Amino acid sequence: MKTKAAEVSLRYRLAVTSRIVAAIVGGYLVAVLASLCVSWGLPMARLQAVMTAMMISFVVWLVAVIWCFACASATRAWLGVGLGALLLGGLAGCLHGVAHP
Repeated sequence: MKTKAAEVSLRYRLAVTSRIVAAIVGGYLVAVLASLCVSWGLPMARLQAVMTAMMISFVVWLVAVIWCFACASATRAWLGVGLGALLLGGLAGCLHGVAHP
């Protein structure tokens, strides 16, 4: 008789591992870029803007992790995190020129 762990396929294990990596690495990247965008875009003192952006980044990372495990496939999780990082990276690049002339 096979154990429960032996019945889980390698493909399933790789899909879960891929989601974990997407959630940790991709979620961190999205959270950092969101923090940059918020801190550069808020019209307040630099210290207050950075503190506000850091608090918001924890929520963004949480949403990214939830997104990675709510998707139907690991590919969609990577595409969602990658698209979010791409959009926030472009916005951060635009805001960098405005915030640091």
